[in-house]
Amino acid sequence: MQFTLIELWGHMGLFAKLIVFALAIMSVASLIVLGERIVVSFLSRAASRAFAARVGPMLARGELEGAWTAAQPGGESGYLGRVVGAGLAAYASSAPSRLPAQGHERDGVFESVSRALERQAQREVLSLKRGYGLLATVGSTAPFVGLLGTVMGIVTAFQQMAAAGSGGLGTVSAGIAEALITTAFGLIVAIPAVMGYNYLQGWIEARAIDISESSNELLDVVAKRLDGRLAPTAEEAA
Repeated sequence: MQFTLIELWGHMGLFAKLIVFALAIMSVASLIVLGERIVVSFLSRAASRAFAARVGPMLARGELEGAWTAAQPGGESGYLGRVVGAGLAAYASSAPSRLPAQGHERDGVFESVSRALERQAQREVLSLKRGYGLLATVGSTAPFVGLLGTVMGIVTAFQQMAAAGSGGLGTVSAGIAEALITTAFGLIVAIPAVMGYNYLQGWIEARAIDISESSNELLDVVAKRLDGRLAPTAEEAA
């Protein structure tokens, strides 16, 4: 017997073939999720950068109403646009009739914006993490699934040796090779899943910092507006 994949597959038992099929399904599922997450993440990042370039200067000037209008484009605004847009929407719906705001009115508006930003930020991070559980599961369990096939294959090899009534490396080498190939498949499936998960997890942490910084910047602008340190534009005053 030659130790090629075709020869090994031909001599594999039913259990080992089922293990390989299971690993193949896990591999395809993890690669689909990984590819989809990478594409979605980078598209959302590009949209968020475009949103920041469009709305950032308005917020820097304190034009909250103008920023609120610009934050509702027909296209995709990314995770950053949805978070900042939620905060602007909360301000637009609870903005005081006169500035500077006084006492509980100021605190109520500020807290409303803060809660809206926090809620939307949590939703966005959760949305960006969609599918990560599958990657983590495949990365952690695939080696063990392969090891299960290896253990059962070795057991089968020794049973065959006992039935033949002879021993030696030559008797069990083919069976052991068939068994070990499932562990190799398990590692091949797990390695890309673990690498992809770690990369995306780091990417998510960086985006969470971006969201937090943008939320804090918006809260600073809202606080200045409520305190009267930023005068409303003519359109907003009207």
